[in-house]
Amino acid sequence: MKVLVLEDNERLLNVIKSALVKENYVVDTFTDGDDALNALENGYNCFILDINVPNIDGISLLELLRINHKDTPVIIISSNHDFEKIQKSYDLGCDDYIKKPFFILELVQKVKKFCKLQKKFLEFSSDYKYDFINHILYKENKEIELTKKEILFLELFSKNLHHIATYEELEEYVWEGENTNLVNIRAMIKRLRKKIPYESVVIVKGMGYSLSKDTKLV
Repeated sequence: MKVLVLEDNERLLNVIKSALVKENYVVDTFTDGDDALNALENGYNCFILDINVPNIDGISLLELLRINHKDTPVIIISSNHDFEKIQKSYDLGCDDYIKKPFFILELVQKVKKFCKLQKKFLEFSSDYKYDFINHILYKENKEIELTKKEILFLELFSKNLHHIATYEELEEYVWEGENTNLVNIRAMIKRLRKKIPYESVVIVKGMGYSLSKDTKLV
């Protein structure tokens, strides 16, 4: 799971990142609202936004987020206790508002509540399982090394197992917003098919990829 954290206090930012990494989240950190905005296309499962940051503030970023990321969890953290700011954050669709100072454990628990995997394993067959929590593929209980893109591809199906991952979705999430092409996507799929049962990844012609009906979350 990928989390974007926007906080201009670098010491607090590092503490937040360290705590979330220990919980096996992939964390990207930003101290500037413009930089965070430019990174949105990288594909994130959860956002933690401070209000008072340089350039684009957290509330403005939340408003922009809700245009294309209506259901992605957003947690606002702020030393601003003004009722109007809090109310506006909820009106724009934040999932929670945590006032500073706060215990890091409190924030971690909020993230785990709003951005969690319902199941731990993706099971391709009795011999092949992928551990979402630790990002490890097992073949007959032996670890198989995966690249970052292969991991991100599998995580696309953590919440909606048999949906079709479009080429646009793969570019946004797996390639983290970087331009790619069908040749690169097909090459990644080809490599992945050598590590899991070949038939587990299904080509949906003209649309993208899905997982076979035999795969399940356990």
